[in-house]
Amino acid sequence: MSRAFVKEGDGALDPLPDLPMSPHPNYVTPRGLADLQARLAARQADLAALKMRPDRLDKLPEAAAERDIRYLEARLRSAILVPLPDQTAEVAFGHRVTVRDAAGRQTPYDITGEDEADATLHRIAPTSPLSRALLGARVGDTVTWTRPNGTVELEVLSIAPLDPPA
Repeated sequence: MSRAFVKEGDGALDPLPDLPMSPHPNYVTPRGLADLQARLAARQADLAALKMRPDRLDKLPEAAAERDIRYLEARLRSAILVPLPDQTAEVAFGHRVTVRDAAGRQTPYDITGEDEADATLHRIAPTSPLSRALLGARVGDTVTWTRPNGTVELEVLSIAPLDPPA
């Protein structure tokens, strides 16, 4: 085979493509901002440790850490810190909302920034269908949550500000 068609490399890896960025404003709670800062510091420490390895033949972990650092830095640059609300008359960003479904199950949901959202912790982004249904509701209101498998009626039981970060 001719050597003309073989790419000679210097062992360096092309940068990994950037992670996709949300087109929505990057609203963050104080807890979400602290979490982004902690994640950035952790990835920077990971990268430093990876660069200290005696055997650095596999450059993919370093490239992944660099990509993650670029993403986290961009998210921090675009972060819009929203102070936790002190009024609880109606559901807004930064609130914990407790709802009851038709079966009587009560579930609290935190309306947080996209980077902080985690369905397993009942943290939802303001752009999610559930958040859109809840935003502006008051205690005693019934909202309709449109899901792929049908709609759910939820009664708003309580509204409270999220706890500030420790």
